[in-house]
Amino acid sequence: MKRELKLLIVDDHPIFRHGLREIIEQNPGFRVIAEAEDGQVALRLISEMKPDIAIVDIDMPRLDGLKMVRALSKNNQSTPVVFLTMHKEEEIYNAAVDLGVKAYLLKENAAKDIVSALEMVADGGTYISPSMSDINRRRGDRAKLLLSSKPQIETLSPAERRILKMIAEDHTSKEIADLLEISFKTVENHRLNICNKLNLHGSHSLLKFAFDHKSEL
Repeated sequence: MKRELKLLIVDDHPIFRHGLREIIEQNPGFRVIAEAEDGQVALRLISEMKPDIAIVDIDMPRLDGLKMVRALSKNNQSTPVVFLTMHKEEEIYNAAVDLGVKAYLLKENAAKDIVSALEMVADGGTYISPSMSDINRRRGDRAKLLLSSKPQIETLSPAERRILKMIAEDHTSKEIADLLEISFKTVENHRLNICNKLNLHGSHSLLKFAFDHKSEL
């Protein structure tokens, strides 16, 4: 990490934001350029200020962290997101990872782990709180099980794999076409190819497969 990285903190508790900012800015290489109390304000600040990383709570008024990250994806904005949360539930963790967040850090570990998490994300990696390792392992085990039961997954091209993930995120073909800047017909052709490769038949079989295996794709 060679340059100073600009950070946005998004949390509805001002005392927590202030404490986190103090911890972060004790370390050279990081500068908090803005704070937001909810996801709607954060979306505007990301668009205007282009932070290098956004540190985001999940539970917030008006627009929570998960909805905020979905909105970033739909707006085709690629700001890396670090979730800083109290949630240890597997369902919420999986939802966060499915959305492509770069780090999932528990607030109870924030004081000692936030800088390490930011450094890893800044270097292109990911970070998961150690206490979430069992959940992360189970997620990996399910991915291996899917590959075992459906080895044809490996025959999908990178473009097909990406579109399958976007279908799992409940994007329509038109939305996928707009986000990837390709034609609607190209998306439909990819969908047909995915169905053929995975031996999926029926009008809703692809959507059901994508939803059922969202956390393993």
